[in-house]
Amino acid sequence: MAALEARPAPAAATDVFKRGKYTAKPITTCNAPKTLFIVTPDTEGTYPVLLFLHGYNICPCCYTNLLEHISSHGYIVVAPRLLSLCSLYGRPDVNSAAEVANWLSSGLQPVLPENVVPDLSRLALAGHSRGGYLAFALALGNANVSMNLKFLTLIGIDPVAGANKCMKMCPKILTGPHSFNLDIPVMVIGTGLGGESVIGCIPCSCAPDGLNYAEFFNGCKDNCLGFVIPDYGHMDMLDDDYCTNCIGTSIGAIMGSMCKSGKGDKTSMMECVGGLVVAMLMAHLEGETGDLDAIVDEPGIAPVKLEVMEDPEP
Repeated sequence: MAALEARPAPAAATDVFKRGKYTAKPITTCNAPKTLFIVTPDTEGTYPVLLFLHGYNICPCCYTNLLEHISSHGYIVVAPRLLSLCSLYGRPDVNSAAEVANWLSSGLQPVLPENVVPDLSRLALAGHSRGGYLAFALALGNANVSMNLKFLTLIGIDPVAGANKCMKMCPKILTGPHSFNLDIPVMVIGTGLGGESVIGCIPCSCAPDGLNYAEFFNGCKDNCLGFVIPDYGHMDMLDDDYCTNCIGTSIGAIMGSMCKSGKGDKTSMMECVGGLVVAMLMAHLEGETGDLDAIVDEPGIAPVKLEVMEDPEP
């Protein structure tokens, strides 16, 4: 992977880790191929769009604080509710995500606040957990649906490609180092506790080694940034009350209880993830690279401990 060039730090390098200047408005609509949870600025203007794919059996509204953080910086976030019951078979949900992406051109504008306009020439793709895997699979062309829009950047938030090495997601996209045929910039965000089991004697975790963020980062060829938040777990960027107020099913609640959590402040963790996403969107949807460059150069400006991943060996 190519080394990053030296660059000046922005005047306010940490602004991305704080709420932005826009008020974020949540909207739910069923007038789409899938039920959508949309978070949008409510101020008149034209804004880039982020398609966000949730984790296994987690409602998109479980990410309300994270998505509002992103939207407050001037982005329309569209999060479809994906309902595949088979956690290991991803193709139906990849197809559904592609259908939602195609719907954006004609369907998004009418459900937004008055005078809020989506700029679909600046479209990004992101996902968490299983949704991170689905985002990579979609970007790699694994949908059986032709896409009429192009993603300009891809972000995986603690992506996971299966329960263990004998139970991998299909289609299988983790085929070795530098195997991803992607021509867009990529960010991978991992958690240090995601691969650890809640019960030490039971080898079960929410983001198992060999199928988690490290493998996705190693799959990139170039133009990929990797970050690890070492003191937090796989679900720590979700809303605090997600298990009781917004979980998709009892299966999702059980899965959440199996994920090891960090002991630090969860709001700071969410702000770290949200700030990294915002910095990536600013760099590759708006050409404003200062905040992202500053984080890479000085990860200590993040609200929690943050590590920059080394480029994998060729």
